[in-house]
Amino acid sequence: MPSREERLSAYAPVGRMALVTGGTQGIGRAVVEELAGLGARQEGLVICWALVFTCARNPADLEMLLGQCRAAGWDVQGIVADVSLAEDRQLLLDAVSEAFQGKLNVLFNNVGTNIRHATVDFTQAEFQRLISVNLESAFALSQLAHPLLKAGGDGIVIFNSSVAGGPTAMGSGSIYGLTKAALNQLAKNLTCEWAAKDNIRAVSVAPWYTATPLAQQVLQDKEYEGKVLERTPMGRIAQPQEVARVVSFLASPAASYVAGCTIPVDGGYSCKGFYM
Repeated sequence: MPSREERLSAYAPVGRMALVTGGTQGIGRAVVEELAGLGARQEGLVICWALVFTCARNPADLEMLLGQCRAAGWDVQGIVADVSLAEDRQLLLDAVSEAFQGKLNVLFNNVGTNIRHATVDFTQAEFQRLISVNLESAFALSQLAHPLLKAGGDGIVIFNSSVAGGPTAMGSGSIYGLTKAALNQLAKNLTCEWAAKDNIRAVSVAPWYTATPLAQQVLQDKEYEGKVLERTPMGRIAQPQEVARVVSFLASPAASYVAGCTIPVDGGYSCKGFYM
């Protein structure tokens, strides 16, 4: 029978190294705080993530986050980087490799954006922007992180997807939906390629509306928000911490046999259908 210490360490192991992209706002920030904040001591036992690395485009936002983490006693590092740019992705992975001595356990591909139009109204530039930020960045970072995750000996790639990625459609724009569906499929392919050979799993999490700056752009319309809540069996939107806790579980050894799937974090949205 596992000891209490062994059970605790399965959920919050000492020595894990995580990279969280876009860690200053919304779900990304909640994940940084969740992983770093597990550095608690219980009866002398340290149950913490040793290191968390993040990035952001805004230097002031990044410095504020890192300062708050230092004040809390958390070990969080980061650099300014735009992961939609190839040169910045390389700089980020170089910095992570230096900070973690060439190893990594967790890559959380969090960065995403949206532009809401009817399909016929999208420009080529808008199409390319959504593909670059939502899909290309995650694919390319997974490629670049592969040797670090393999060297870490127990790796996982987690994609921040969305219920917009299926299996049903929702009105968040066709390009946004296709990028999220692609991330869900990428988790399957990476698992089949890397799980047995390199000991690297891949999964995606699919939130519904969550209290983040991106979602608030549409939820400030109270009529629209009412329609969202009507479709949500739990009757409320998610808090970023509720998504972060799922990410933390998936990143831990406690989820060591969870691979290649998409986990909805949606308050029951995806199961409702036509239910009066």
